[in-house]
Amino acid sequence: MPAFSRSLFSAVLIIGLLPEGAANAQSAGCAISRATNGNQVFRCSGGVSITAERGASFRLTDRNRDGSPDSLSLRSKAVLVDVDSAQHRGGFQVVTPQAIAAVRGTQWAVDVKSGTTSVLVTRGRVGVRRPAGAAVVLGPGEGVDVEQGTDPLTVRTWPGERAAALLARLGQ
Repeated sequence: MPAFSRSLFSAVLIIGLLPEGAANAQSAGCAISRATNGNQVFRCSGGVSITAERGASFRLTDRNRDGSPDSLSLRSKAVLVDVDSAQHRGGFQVVTPQAIAAVRGTQWAVDVKSGTTSVLVTRGRVGVRRPAGAAVVLGPGEGVDVEQGTDPLTVRTWPGERAAALLARLGQ
């Protein structure tokens, strides 16, 4: 087998073995590690850090091609996103089938399951909206559950047990 073919075959094999999101994260300027609980941890240039729950289905994107991701598309399970606004230019958003959560600098968790997107803010402020609809703004300790539909989004202070359970899944 020619050297070029072996290299191409090896690259395809390696990419095929990487977990969802890993290949995109590497091209988005992120170093990837695995926590002892199986979660993936992405430390990205530009002050972006992401912890993805084991088995989460997601994709990181660097839309403006500045070497730091600015968007995460999440299909299932949970992620914890930490954006340092002193280092990261522009905003960062998490897009799910039900919602878009966007910030400039903060830490928040997003969980997708059973047709619902749940967003919890641990630090800073996050705007959450459906793909079509008005946004609500969450502060620390506040969350919102977004389902399909057009009903107004309701911001609630999450009970400590609920917040702790989600954050524990993310190693916090």
